[in-house]
Amino acid sequence: MSIIHRRDFIRNSGAYSAGAFMFSHLDWAGNIGTTGLPRATPESTGVSSESIIQYLQEANKSGLEHHGFMFLRHGKVIAEAYWRPFERHQVHTLYSLSKSFTSTAVGLAVKEGLIKLNDKVISFFPELLPEVVSDNLAKMEIHHALSMATGHTVDTIPSMRAAQNVSWIKTFLARPVEKEPGTHFLYNTGSSYILSAIVSKVSGQSVQEYLSSRLYKPLGITQSDWEQSPEGNNLGGYGLRVTADDIARFGQLYLQKGSWEGKQIIPASYADDATVSHISSNPGDGDWSQGYGYQFWRCKPGFYRGDGAYGQYCIVMPQHDAVLVVLSESTDMQRQMTMMWNTLLPGIKPQSLPDDKNKLEELNQLSKGLALPAQIGMGDSKISKSLNGILFQLNENQWIWDTLQINSGNRGGHLLLKGKRDTVEIPFGWNEWKISGHRLLNPFGNDYRSKVTSNVAATAGCTPEGSLKIRLKYTEGIHGDLFTIRQQSATSVELGLLHSLSEKNANNKESRPVLNGVAAM
Repeated sequence: MSIIHRRDFIRNSGAYSAGAFMFSHLDWAGNIGTTGLPRATPESTGVSSESIIQYLQEANKSGLEHHGFMFLRHGKVIAEAYWRPFERHQVHTLYSLSKSFTSTAVGLAVKEGLIKLNDKVISFFPELLPEVVSDNLAKMEIHHALSMATGHTVDTIPSMRAAQNVSWIKTFLARPVEKEPGTHFLYNTGSSYILSAIVSKVSGQSVQEYLSSRLYKPLGITQSDWEQSPEGNNLGGYGLRVTADDIARFGQLYLQKGSWEGKQIIPASYADDATVSHISSNPGDGDWSQGYGYQFWRCKPGFYRGDGAYGQYCIVMPQHDAVLVVLSESTDMQRQMTMMWNTLLPGIKPQSLPDDKNKLEELNQLSKGLALPAQIGMGDSKISKSLNGILFQLNENQWIWDTLQINSGNRGGHLLLKGKRDTVEIPFGWNEWKISGHRLLNPFGNDYRSKVTSNVAATAGCTPEGSLKIRLKYTEGIHGDLFTIRQQSATSVELGLLHSLSEKNANNKESRPVLNGVAAM
């Protein structure tokens, strides 16, 4: 069987690059929210605080960067934690967890009679069809796109993204369909885009707009955005940003078979159908080998999940009446899930447990104190003092930055970049995270991509060899950068750039050049 792994999709689509979360412009939805999810202690719902403590401790020791965690049982939040500088109220890039929301839009369109699951894909886009429609393309139906069984043997999204001034839909329809639809599994993000385009075509709205009143408002999802293709469709297979709390609500909705506060939001039949296996997935015995539903994966313990690259999870556990949400920048998603199963599942019991105030207090303190490492080196030191306040003229660069300046003091400082089009100021703390408080563009993203803004947090330190290092995390876009400023002479510096994924994986080479600066006279 020919398969493509999500890491290959991310690499092929360009998301390993410097601006990994930077795609097309956003489609926003602002909604009126409801009250927060109810809370309860773990033991009152039959879960031991000790098991959650063990999970959080293992997550910290794993070397797999975690950002957020929520655990719901019986519809109540029993544990919640965020690793500073990531915060509860911030949206977070979902990557392919977006697919499950696209599936929901399809289910709602079926409910409203706008489409049927056995509708032919080509029927929606007669003006964009290739001159010759192959038999396999003609046979492709909506449910094939939902279950990653379109018949393609190569993911279509890279060619769609690479096509210049050509409809993504037209590019998808022009790709060879080598297998009969329904007979072959391929993780094909282009098929998720086609689902988004179909919903937009029949509803007259983007998927983001379509879901706003039908899903977001009833669930109390109050802030979200979704990147769009050049032709104006939400990307479908990735690009959605919501909060961890929003993901938890979404998972709870499916756990309740589409019902929310007494109202049937999505048909129970679709909630059931979307989350069972419709096709065998990858070979092996891991959590990607348990079958695939309608933009949902099956899990080895008998659960189902929406998930996204680098560890964005919405795991629904019907057997335990529970939902798990995890957000991260992980380089080993299978190890992450195995860690969840090994630590959390033994602590789930069918009945409530005796109160354990000591363990509950330990859990609360642990949850409040989580943070990504901020220590980089020394604080305000000789190198920072020698750089302080000097304006450096940068060499010509693709980002059109003209000057760089570091202004610092005892508590931290800020990096100031000025260019022909923009000025960016990024505050940092000495070996502690300082959050910008407003959204910024990645100042060193790849120039062939439009950009998505994000809150940014930064920590800095000075190394014994005389470098100033500033680590950035784009807290609404998962990834980050490490800037290394080296003083070459009294009047010159160089700025090295290292993307967080390159820092985690030496095989993922940093492609951006070193910049040089000379003190302005």
